[in-house]
Amino acid sequence: MRGKDIRLERIMNRNTRKTIIVPMDHGVSLGPIEGLIEFPDAVNAVAEGGANAVLGHIGLSLFGHRQRGHDVGLIMHLSASTAIGPDPNEKVLVNSVTNAIKMGADAVSIHVNIGADSEAQMLADLGRVSIECMEWGMPLLAMMYPRGKNIKDEHAVEHVRLAARVAAELGVDIVKTNYTGDPDTFREVTRGCPVPVVVAGGSKTDDIITLELIEGAMEGGAAGISIGRNAFQHPDPAQFVRACALIVHEGKSAHEALEILKGV
Repeated sequence: MRGKDIRLERIMNRNTRKTIIVPMDHGVSLGPIEGLIEFPDAVNAVAEGGANAVLGHIGLSLFGHRQRGHDVGLIMHLSASTAIGPDPNEKVLVNSVTNAIKMGADAVSIHVNIGADSEAQMLADLGRVSIECMEWGMPLLAMMYPRGKNIKDEHAVEHVRLAARVAAELGVDIVKTNYTGDPDTFREVTRGCPVPVVVAGGSKTDDIITLELIEGAMEGGAAGISIGRNAFQHPDPAQFVRACALIVHEGKSAHEALEILKGV
């Protein structure tokens, strides 16, 4: 088995071939937000609930990963920008594939905003990182979002399916992108993308809205979810991730998962 396949098993369920990823890269863009003040607590909570991987910058590896509790895969994010920068849509590389390997990461991720003024540079970075990942057998997740002054709807299927296909064509192993709003349109995205697609959880919202998003995405062919604030800022992160896992790995409905979340 190739090294990349072995590492992919650390961030995806080997039986279902689906994944629950909890991104914790918000500190670079937003600072020490609620839920991520103490990395070890945040990581342990979502790992206890059954998350397959957490995702973050160098700090996640240095200060919070695999210190105690359940094991969970580590995806090291290579891109960054801050919320107060001149163009938050412009992502620059702040880490490398080889350094992520040295730090024990199971995969790396990169962020590309399709339609942004800096799209060309971000695509160049994606291509370069993808080739390096092939050389080292390192799985690559690409966060592909339609964002820019000419993008009126970041969830429009024509934009989302383009963003996903670009990533696949440039050699990524997993694509993270927006949900298009319903299973039928999202199926256009997954059918047009030859690699697994996971959906972003979006802004903090009500439990049922998030769970219904997950249910619809899975029905539309998603390979899992990547949910941050709705998970680590939840009053009970472990139980929330357990509820998500019922949908992603067991095919339960959003309302069945909500009953588990509420302890019904």
